[in-house]
Amino acid sequence: MTPLRLLIVDDEPLARLRLAALVRDCPEPRCEVAGEAGNAAQALAWLAGRPCDAVLLDVQMPGTSGMELAAELKQLPRLPAVVFVTAHADHALQAFELDAVDYLTKPVRRERLQAALQRVAQRLGRYQALPAEVPALVVTERGKVWRVPVAEVLYLKAELKYVTLRTAERSYVLDESLTELAPRLGERFLRIHRNALVARDAIRALERRGAMPATPGAEADDSAEAAEGWAAQVAPTGEWLAVSRRQLAAVREAIEAARW
Repeated sequence: MTPLRLLIVDDEPLARLRLAALVRDCPEPRCEVAGEAGNAAQALAWLAGRPCDAVLLDVQMPGTSGMELAAELKQLPRLPAVVFVTAHADHALQAFELDAVDYLTKPVRRERLQAALQRVAQRLGRYQALPAEVPALVVTERGKVWRVPVAEVLYLKAELKYVTLRTAERSYVLDESLTELAPRLGERFLRIHRNALVARDAIRALERRGAMPATPGAEADDSAEAAEGWAAQVAPTGEWLAVSRRQLAAVREAIEAARW
């Protein structure tokens, strides 16, 4: 496969140097850093004469911001994919409104960068997706690395800027989104709500329990569904998670198919 051509745009030379090193360390998809730019004007000048597949783009830069540059890139004859790489986590929603492939926060881990580059290649039709299901999730928390078997995961729930992974024994915090995690978890998990993936065999009951707490930052539709009060009980913890209207039938089917 022809290597992906990347342009790194960041006003900090050391940040560009570290990101280039991480790109070289990613075994697949094959990538090359075709160019670097310290601001939006330099990036546009570089892109005017050279094609690239993706831009690794900082958000806060002197002059034109990364968000503004991403909007300008849409005017190019050949639109490169955009992966934001920033120290600020509070622009993620705006990033995805601009159709960014991913939003990475510094310090960037190689595994997260590689996952983002795989998505770039998939969008370009130049990379076959990895097997949908993985045997375990690797969690880095408080300086420790944990290997959590997927078979032990009860649910994953989005909470503002992070995702909580729950097993029967304890909870973990992940910095990946549910959108990123869902394809890797496979059919064993059911999306019961915009903010929750639950293991099918962990769903014990479905009830209308009155108003459920809305997730902080939830959209109006989500808050309305929470007010209706449909919830699924997760075994063995006994916790109740909100269920969206559109997923009620799927949750009922999961309960009927389960063997307790």
